[in-house]
Amino acid sequence: MELNEAQRLVDEWIGQFEEGYWPPLVNLARLTEEVGELARLMNHRFGPKKKKPGEAEQDLALELADVLFVLLVIANEQGIDLGEALDRTLDKYRARDSDRWVRKAP
Repeated sequence: MELNEAQRLVDEWIGQFEEGYWPPLVNLARLTEEVGELARLMNHRFGPKKKKPGEAEQDLALELADVLFVLLVIANEQGIDLGEALDRTLDKYRARDSDRWVRKAP
């Protein structure tokens, strides 16, 4: 799925509710909450803090998608085209970091 399609689908989802988009700081709090859930899962899988016995297994893909969903919400609410913003960011990395790391041999 392309980012613009994802943004459109999120906009359609939000648009069906009277409340519409939440204010920016509420969405930031939501993003922080979702990133925290992702961090907890990553810590359980790869860090020193293991899950409690009997604690339900989490789905990494869904946790990442939760973060993406809130990012799409924030972009939509702010009128940002994330595809275009990602293109600009990749250009920045290409210019800034092209010689930063050792490239793989062809």
